[in-house]
Amino acid sequence: MSPPDSDIPALHRRLAALDDAIESLAAAADFGKQVKLTRVLGILRRVLPLPGGCAAVRARAAGLEGAGLFLGTDWASPEILIPALSSGSLRSPNPDTVVLEAVSDLRLLAVARGEYAHASVSAEYAHHHLSQVLATNLSLLFSPPSEAEREQQGRMALASRELLHHLVREIGYEKVLENLIDEIWRILRQRPIQVDSVKRMITQIAVARANPDIDLGAGALGADRLISSLYGTTDACREDPGIEVYRARLEAMDDSALQSEATGFARSMHDTGLVSPYHATLLRQLLGKGEYLLGEAMGLSSTGRDCLLCYHELVRTLIDRAVHPETAQCVYGLASLLERGILYQPPVAPAMWRQLGLELSAGSRDRLTQVFGPSPDPAAWLLSGVLSILGLPLGVGQGDNPTCQSARALSMWAYNDPDYLLQTVAWAARDDEIVMHFEGQPLSSRELAPGVATTLGFDLDPVSLLVVPHLDRIYAEMGRRCIGREGDPHRWINPEFHGWWSGRGFRINVDVATGALTDLDEFLRHFYASYHPYYNGNQPLIHPQPAGIAVTDSAARFVGWHAITILRVSLDPQEQMRVYFYNPNNDSGQDWGDGVVVGTAGHGERPGEASLPFEQFAARLYIFHFDPLEHGESASVTPAELDRVTGYIRRSWGADRLGAAEYDET
Repeated sequence: MSPPDSDIPALHRRLAALDDAIESLAAAADFGKQVKLTRVLGILRRVLPLPGGCAAVRARAAGLEGAGLFLGTDWASPEILIPALSSGSLRSPNPDTVVLEAVSDLRLLAVARGEYAHASVSAEYAHHHLSQVLATNLSLLFSPPSEAEREQQGRMALASRELLHHLVREIGYEKVLENLIDEIWRILRQRPIQVDSVKRMITQIAVARANPDIDLGAGALGADRLISSLYGTTDACREDPGIEVYRARLEAMDDSALQSEATGFARSMHDTGLVSPYHATLLRQLLGKGEYLLGEAMGLSSTGRDCLLCYHELVRTLIDRAVHPETAQCVYGLASLLERGILYQPPVAPAMWRQLGLELSAGSRDRLTQVFGPSPDPAAWLLSGVLSILGLPLGVGQGDNPTCQSARALSMWAYNDPDYLLQTVAWAARDDEIVMHFEGQPLSSRELAPGVATTLGFDLDPVSLLVVPHLDRIYAEMGRRCIGREGDPHRWINPEFHGWWSGRGFRINVDVATGALTDLDEFLRHFYASYHPYYNGNQPLIHPQPAGIAVTDSAARFVGWHAITILRVSLDPQEQMRVYFYNPNNDSGQDWGDGVVVGTAGHGERPGEASLPFEQFAARLYIFHFDPLEHGESASVTPAELDRVTGYIRRSWGADRLGAAEYDET
C-alpha cells in the first residue's frame, strides 16, 4: 500500500532523519546509547502512524536492532517473547512501549519473509509468532480507536492499527483465524467462569466470517462451530433472530420440538463451555414444563437429574431468579453444581435459599450495577455468580490484580467447603463486612487498612467483585500480625485463612531475610515423602493444599512468587507421575522456561486443572504444607531424582540465589 501523495514528503523527511538517527545510535558506545535512543524513538513515533511507515521501518528493522534499539529490554530476545503480551504493549499509554513492540513485530515480519536472517529465530517461528500476535489483537483490526484509546495513546493508537493492517496483508487471515480458534479452544478447555473476552473474540471472528473479502480457508469450519455456540446453536435460532422472536417461536413449539432444542443447546454447552443467550431463554420457557425437559436442557447425567428431582423447587427458583439472557453463562454453572451433588450436603440447600432472599447493601448493589449494568438487577447478577463459582470452583480467576491468595481461598471453599463460601458471600453482600479469626482474635474487614491490592479492578466475577476486597484486607492484616516472627508468615496465615484442612506442617526452601536457597535437599525429600504416591504409602491427597511457586518466564528467569493449590498427584495416561494444581490467574497454560510447560489438557487434567510432571513442579515449588503426623519415606528418594529437580532450579529461578534478592509473596 502506497502512502497518499500528501504524506509522501513528510514520510521521506522523517525517514531521512530516522536513517541519520540510526547511524548515530549505532556509532554510540553502549553507555551512551540511551541519549541517542531518545531521538530514534521520537522519530519512530512519527513514522509508524503514517501510511507506508510500517513498510519503511520493516526495511530498516535489521539496522535498528543492530544499532541497539532493543538493548536491555525483553525485545532483545525475540525467541522468548509471548504473543499474548503484545496486546498490552500495543495498547500501552507509554508511546515507547508501543514503538518497541511495533518495530519488534516488523523485524519478525522481515525474518518471516526472508529479508533478515536472524541469529535467534527462524522464518517459520517468526511467521507463527506474528499470526498469534494478529489473533490476539484481532479487535484492533476491525474497530477504530475508542475515545479512551485516543485519550491515552493519541496517534500511537493509529500506529498500532497501521502495524496490524500491514502484518495481516502479509500473513493473511486464514492463518490468523486458525491460531485464534486454537487459542479460544485452549482457554475454553480450562472452563473459566469469566468468558467475556472469549465472547468478544468469537464476535470478531463472526465479523470476519461475514466479510466476503476475507478468506478464512480451512479455519471456516472451526469458526462456524464457535459462532454457532453463541448466535445460532439450534434450528430455531440458526439465523440469530433475536430474543423476542426466539421466545415467540418457543411458545408455538410442542414438547418434541422443545426437546430437540434442549438437546442441541446442552450438547453445545458441554462441548464448548459457552452458553448462548438463547439457551437461557429456552430454560426460562421450560419452567412451565416438567423436570425431564429441564434436565435435557442442562445435559444432566443420572447424578444431576437425581439432584434436580430432589431439589426441584429450589432449582426452579434459581433459574427464575438468576438465569436471564444477560447472565446466560450461569446455566453451565448450575448444571455443573447439580452434577457435583453438593446440594445433598445438609447446609448447602438452606444457604442457597438464604441467598435467594438476601437483601444486598447499597454499596454492594452500586458496585454490581457499575460493573454489570442495571439489567437484570444486582441480586440476579450475584446469584448467577454464585451458581458459576459453585459449579466451576477451578474457574475463578483473580483478574489483573495481586490477589491470588483471595482468589485461591474462594476456589478452595467452593471446591471443598461450599457452605462456608455462601456464608462469606452473605456477609460481604449484606453486611459489607467479613469477620475471620486469627489465633483466636476476630478480624473485621470493615475496620482494617487496605490490603495487597491498592486498587481492585472490575475484571472479576460477581462473587469475587464483592468478597475479594474483604478477604484481601484480612489477609494483609494477618501478615501484619506476623511481623517480627522468624520465618515465613504463611506458616501461620494459610491454615487460619484457608481452613482447618491446610496442613499445620510447613516447609520453605528460601531464606526469608536474604532470598537465598536453603536446605534444598531436605525440602525436596520432605515434599516427595508428603505428596509422591511412591514415597507416602500411596496415600491420595484428601484435601486441597495451599502452596507457593516461584514463577519464571519462558527464558526461565524469575518473575515472582505466586499462590496455587495442590489438588492431586497421580499417574497421567502416559504413566508419568504428575502434580495437578489450581492456578488462580485465569489462564494456567504457561511456558516457564527450560522445558517446563504447564499443561491444561492432554495429560489427564480435569477442567480447570493445570499440571506438570512431579519433578518439574517440585523445581518451581518453594512453599508447601503437610500433616506433621503422617510420615513418608524421605530417605527412599534417590539422589538421581533430586539431582534432576535441583538442575531445573539452578537453571532457572535459583541461578543467583546464593544470597540477596528481596523476598515478598503477594
